[in-house]
Amino acid sequence: MQLLEMAGATPEELLHWAWTTFQGRVAISSSFQTQSVPLLHLASRVCPDIPIIFLDTGFHFPETLAFRDQLRARLGLNLDIVHPVISQSQLLARYGEGLYRRDPDLCCYLNKIEPMERALSGLSAWVAGVRRDQSKHRQNLTAIEVQRSGVLKIHPMLDWTNAQILAYIEAHDLPHHPLYAQGYRSVGCAPCTIPVMLGVDDRAGRWAETDKEECGLHLNL
Repeated sequence: MQLLEMAGATPEELLHWAWTTFQGRVAISSSFQTQSVPLLHLASRVCPDIPIIFLDTGFHFPETLAFRDQLRARLGLNLDIVHPVISQSQLLARYGEGLYRRDPDLCCYLNKIEPMERALSGLSAWVAGVRRDQSKHRQNLTAIEVQRSGVLKIHPMLDWTNAQILAYIEAHDLPHHPLYAQGYRSVGCAPCTIPVMLGVDDRAGRWAETDKEECGLHLNL
């Protein structure tokens, strides 16, 4: 399949193309929240050996780590857990408490962006589950983009809606993140995530009361 033919490709077709074209040089990143489940399920069927990168920032909810392990066992995922270079104790010693409030961009860089750049080193392609309906920035993404690093970034779920995500989970009897029912519909690091009421933008609970909408992973590394 040529790049120009990708516009109308299904998620399954994009995953199959990515795996067969870049096998050994492609991985999927996942935050292991409810919205992550359909892509992980599809990957387990289309390309079960593809590495799944999980950034363990050290600040995740315990429920997220439990959900990650639950999905890993249920779907047989080839999980690649990546940690920041700087430990929690080193972070606190160098920057003090509350870096996520004082300088959230730096906090995200140290705990997410630098580890992801390291994880992508040597890869030719990166699959991510972002969707247009999640943020203003993501509305302008395309299914396949070349990052400044040269890595080809692939978005199989880009045109799916939240309703489609939930319908897929129900149709395949898949689990929700343990905190989903408590209003955590978009889950990041625990210090930066709060629950939201029904009818409110799912990502409104991320970096609440700030202008920040993206951690930076999907702003063209």
